[in-house]
Amino acid sequence: MDIKILTREPETLRFILSDASTAFANALRRIMISEVPIMAIDDVMVLENNSVMYDEILAHRLGLVPVTTDQSYNLPEECSCKSELGCEKCRASLSLEIEASEASEVVYSSQLKPENPDVRPVSDKIPIVKLTQGQRIKLEAYARLGRGRVHAKWQPVSAATYSYDPKTRTFNFLVESTGTLPPEKLVLQAARIISQKTLGFEEGLGGIGQN
Repeated sequence: MDIKILTREPETLRFILSDASTAFANALRRIMISEVPIMAIDDVMVLENNSVMYDEILAHRLGLVPVTTDQSYNLPEECSCKSELGCEKCRASLSLEIEASEASEVVYSSQLKPENPDVRPVSDKIPIVKLTQGQRIKLEAYARLGRGRVHAKWQPVSAATYSYDPKTRTFNFLVESTGTLPPEKLVLQAARIISQKTLGFEEGLGGIGQN
């Protein structure tokens, strides 16, 4: 198996995969979409909100704001705290407190203040809600690691595709990250997950053979 990098940009990676089966190429693509854990806002505690947007819709919009991922956190289901609320080992908090001082004011993702600077909105220019003068929002949002198979907000890629060249028997991959993780790190994480799954399967087969 061999990988040749064609182009590398901050959020896009193109590479050629050779000496690999179609099954492996497709597994790599699917795992990048659904298995690589990334951070996303999962819980929102609304303390004040007299805007035109309901609390639930506001929380939903925040959940779809991509945030950068710090993989030093535990997955909630694997954290020793075993708490629905989480702890400092499995969640990162962001806060938002703003009151419109003008006739009309748009609240952007840049106004979310992260507790951990390594878990922050990917872009500062994502609109969240529009306020009129005197309207106020105060909230705390909690980001956690999760996988795309659970919810689309935890999908780390906006595109993960490949084409097959039967003449050279190679796969031409395009990976576009949402910005939560660098694309090369996504590919590496996906390959490691495939390896772990393979080892687990082999161990399971060994157990069958011993019975």
